Amino acid sequence: MLLPNPHVNELEPCAHGGINYTELSESGVDPDTVIDFSVSCNPFGPPPSVREALLETTIDLYPDTEASQFKKALARKLDTHQENLIAGCGSTEIIRFVALAYLGLNDIVLIPQPTYGEYETACQMVGAQILHQRTRNDINFKLDIADTVKLIQQHKPKAIFLCNPNNPTGQYLLKEEIERIMSINKGVLLVIDEAYIGFTSSAWQSVDLINQGNVVIIRSLTKDYALAGLRLGYAIADKSIISTLKRVRPPWNVSSVAQAAGVAALNAYGYVEECTTKVRESKNYLTRELETLGLPTVSSQTNFFLVEVGQAREFRQALLKHGFLVRDCASFGLSQYIRLAPRTMLECQKLIAAIKETRIHRHAG
Repeated sequence: MLLPNPHVNELEPCAHGGINYTELSESGVDPDTVIDFSVSCNPFGPPPSVREALLETTIDLYPDTEASQFKKALARKLDTHQENLIAGCGSTEIIRFVALAYLGLNDIVLIPQPTYGEYETACQMVGAQILHQRTRNDINFKLDIADTVKLIQQHKPKAIFLCNPNNPTGQYLLKEEIERIMSINKGVLLVIDEAYIGFTSSAWQSVDLINQGNVVIIRSLTKDYALAGLRLGYAIADKSIISTLKRVRPPWNVSSVAQAAGVAALNAYGYVEECTTKVRESKNYLTRELETLGLPTVSSQTNFFLVEVGQAREFRQALLKHGFLVRDCASFGLSQYIRLAPRTMLECQKLIAAIKETRIHRHAG
């Protein structure tokens, strides 16, 4: 049989949160009964206007490759120009656009760890070499900027991927920290993934960074507006970078229904802010209750957070039997942690009750 390129042959699937339907089928668990705390999306669902827009969308024609109406609404919301925007079938597709357009065989890419695994996958697909910078749990996994600067000076990477706030640690870099990284090497491509910015406390305005250097800011409507099933993300960058990304973009990459949903979501003014207030209340409840149970949490600037539970895989399996799904962080190299994303207060109360019951059984055994 024909063999693929060597660097493609070595690729491993990237682990993600969310329901694994095969796993549930083999375990005899009904997926419709599972309460999913493993994905960090808006637990209150999309705005009502999104469902209305879906019913009115024409699906017998090809979608607009430029996603013009979506970008028009987006440009208005972000106070930027449509030529500085590109839409994607989720933010992960745009991450792959960046790798395909700008990276090649043996290019060095700096990726702090732990973080979203798709950055590394995208870079490996084009044969780039990954340079890791490991953060430490004793300082809540905060990025050591001085160490980042040294690595840039020493290895001169072609690109840097920064998840901000970072998945799974929830740590959020300040603007001056980002600008310090940018100042070290003006030629490096800095990719800032702000998929969770909508739930972030005291978020600063990052869009103007695109005028200061080789910067791509990636965001997702999946998290803010609960559009995971439709797949919709976008990037903000200088128009020359956007033009380059369009060259590797397949035609019709964002479906008509996703574009219509995006326009409706962006026009639902105040919806995300309203949901964020309730999410923070649930988060405060969860962290308080977990700490009371002797399960330390890691301080986070966004909606999700890490919980130290000992054996994360066992903890996850025990909860799954009770109908609750949490994110085992072993794939991030954090085998003693789970990641939790708050849901409604009632669901959070049910989760805490299940954890108490699970721990009682464990101690009794």
